[in-house]
Amino acid sequence: MKKVLLFLTIAILFSCKKEQKKIEKTKPNVVFIFADDMTYSALNSLGNTEIKTPNLDRLVTQGTTFTHAYNMGAWNGAVCAASRAMLISGRSVWNVNDFRQGWLKNKDIDKTWGKLMERNGYDTYMTGKWHVDAKADSVFQNVVHIRPGMPGDAWDHDKMVQKFKNIKGKNINPDSFMPTGYNRPLSKKDSSWSPTDKKYGGFWEGGKHWSEVLKDDAISFINQAEKKDKPFFMYLAFNAPHDPRQAPQEFIDMYPLENISLPKSWVPEYPFKDSIGCGRSLRDEALAPFPRTEYATKKHIQEYYALITHLDVQIGQILDRLKATEKMDNTYIIFTADHGLAAGRHGLIGKQSQFDHSIRAPFMIVGPDIPEGKKVDADIYLQDAMATSLEIAGVKKPEYVYFKSIMDLATGKETKSNYKAIYNGYVDLQRMIRKDGYKLLLYPKLKKVLLFDLNKDPEEMNDLASKEEYQPKIASLYKDLVAMQKELNDPLDLSEFYSIE
Repeated sequence: MKKVLLFLTIAILFSCKKEQKKIEKTKPNVVFIFADDMTYSALNSLGNTEIKTPNLDRLVTQGTTFTHAYNMGAWNGAVCAASRAMLISGRSVWNVNDFRQGWLKNKDIDKTWGKLMERNGYDTYMTGKWHVDAKADSVFQNVVHIRPGMPGDAWDHDKMVQKFKNIKGKNINPDSFMPTGYNRPLSKKDSSWSPTDKKYGGFWEGGKHWSEVLKDDAISFINQAEKKDKPFFMYLAFNAPHDPRQAPQEFIDMYPLENISLPKSWVPEYPFKDSIGCGRSLRDEALAPFPRTEYATKKHIQEYYALITHLDVQIGQILDRLKATEKMDNTYIIFTADHGLAAGRHGLIGKQSQFDHSIRAPFMIVGPDIPEGKKVDADIYLQDAMATSLEIAGVKKPEYVYFKSIMDLATGKETKSNYKAIYNGYVDLQRMIRKDGYKLLLYPKLKKVLLFDLNKDPEEMNDLASKEEYQPKIASLYKDLVAMQKELNDPLDLSEFYSIE
């Protein structure tokens, strides 16, 4: 009898292991492709007829696109870092600012995106830009070519700010202190910097363009995964199209300046730039001269488009390699960026404002049960990618994860946003709430309120805040914003600046 029971026990254990292996084999693969500084309107298939993005357009055609995906904000000028910390941890912007301190001591690593996937049977891979306080190789099992926040740069923000302070009131041009690659081009004759000259390092550091290195890494990972039965999770984080916007000459040549149009909202200078932290002492904004010129703006757009098209080619080769495997029928691909970029709109160059061009990113998902060619305009956060992948993988979302899966929206089970409103906060200088087609912007230092009707004015050019008929809308949105501040543990007290009943 004991032998029979022993035999049955062994048989059951063997059966369970076999079944577990079967489950692991059928779990979907997840490939997350992440761009840097790529605004929502930088795709041909989404309405920008001047840019060439045939491979990203493939994702739009083959999957579902979320046209209104937002970043939640940042506690410093490096918006990239805050966006990525939220993505890796699942926590909202102010909560993760506290939580990340534990990462510096290598604590709570098991609560990160990569570890959640690993514990549920996934091989995890990471290459490219990291810019998170936790160590990449403690979050992912397989890591190569960990890149910093941006390619090499001569800018030292603290020293530059001090220089500006020291020359205040003196007859010295602060732009003369700018390192190579900034405050350019001053004219059509300005040849102080070239995006194709490899002597400046940047994306060319190491001899091969960083986007091409990442593509090679990704294909190598896919080749390894093809030979395994385990499901895989790939985190492919490009530095492109972050500055310095360097691409091979053939990509620059695709965009003659005469074919590039200025943004509708272009102005030489944004009048509130200094009070919202977007003046000449901000590294991103110092890339182009003040005031902006049409020529300088077009040059920056040209280099931006060229780097995006070069990025698009690398993504195309990754997609082709995935398609060549037998795993695509069981693979989900998610593409987004960490935030947007002004690229000349509203007289701004960087991503630190709270206009849509700077906080809104493209977001596409392709997979076995994802509708093709579908567009969803429900508001989401780009960090929803984490919760979405957990649902795909069959992982129960931990309570500490603030963000939500978009699977029901993608498949049509739901049509309304998972959020009552979209919030954004930038240090203590800007606050934003987007709800019911309106956006309220607050500039605390100026005690200024701006209101936009996004349905009638998607470029955010017509401020309605001074009109009497919109005062109830301002009061309602402000009340909602204060409620969201409490929910998200926002440290900024707006009561001393605004007292709208």
